[in-house]
Amino acid sequence: MTQRRARAGLAEPNDLFGPGAASADPAGGAEGHRARMRARLLSAGAEALADHEMLEMVLFLALPRRDTKPVARALLGRFGSFGAVIAAPVNDLRGVEGLGEAGTAALKLVQGAALRLVRAEVMERPVLSNWDRLLDYLSAALARERVEQFRVLFLDARNRLLADEAQSRGTVNHTPVYPREVVKRALELHATALILVHNHPSGDPTPSHEDVAMTEEVRAAASVLSVALHDHIIIGNGRWLSFRQQGLL
Repeated sequence: MTQRRARAGLAEPNDLFGPGAASADPAGGAEGHRARMRARLLSAGAEALADHEMLEMVLFLALPRRDTKPVARALLGRFGSFGAVIAAPVNDLRGVEGLGEAGTAALKLVQGAALRLVRAEVMERPVLSNWDRLLDYLSAALARERVEQFRVLFLDARNRLLADEAQSRGTVNHTPVYPREVVKRALELHATALILVHNHPSGDPTPSHEDVAMTEEVRAAASVLSVALHDHIIIGNGRWLSFRQQGLL
C-alpha cells in the first residue's frame, strides 16, 4: 500500500502537513507552540507573555484551526499595543485580515471582562475614598475612545456607586449634554450625588469654556433638588483633570 501510494505521488496520512507536522511530532508545530504558551501562562502568569503572545492565546480560543500568530502581529502593527487592540472599534477590527467575527468578538469580550473587573472594585467601596480605582476604571473605559462620550456616575448617600451610565456620544470634540435629563435620571435612581465624566479624544484633558459652562448648568439644576455635584472629571490619553481639584467647582 505504501509503495503504491508513493508511486502515485500520494502522501501518507501522517505526512499530510509535511515533515515536522504536529501529528508526527507532538512537541512541534502549532499545537506544540500553543501548549508551551499555555504551560508558561499557568506556571508563571500572564506577565510571562509578550503582547503578541497574549493576543495569540485569546485568538486561538476563537480561531482553533488558524495560525493566530500572523493575525496577532498584524493587530499590533496596526493598533500598537495589547490595550489599543482590545479597545479598537469593532469596524476597525473587522478590517484586519484573518480576524473575522469570532476573533473580533473574542477581543471585545476581553475588553468587557477587564472593565467589569475594574468596575467591580470601584463598587465595593465608597467612590470618594477609592479615587485611584475610580480613575483606573474611567481611564480604561474612556481614554481610547475616538469620539467624546459623556457619562454620569450616580451615587447614594454613602457615596457608593448606584449606576454608571453613558448619557450621550458626540463627535471628536463635542457631545451634547442635557442637565434636566441628568437630574431626572438622578431622581429615578434615588441618587443624592453625581460625578460627571467625559473624555477628550485629543488626549488633552484641559476643559473648554463649554465644559465649564455645562458643568455649572448641571450643578445649578441638581442643587435645586438637593443633589450634590461632587466633581467633573475629564479623561485624556494618560492624563486626567478634576474640576474640584482645579478649583472649578
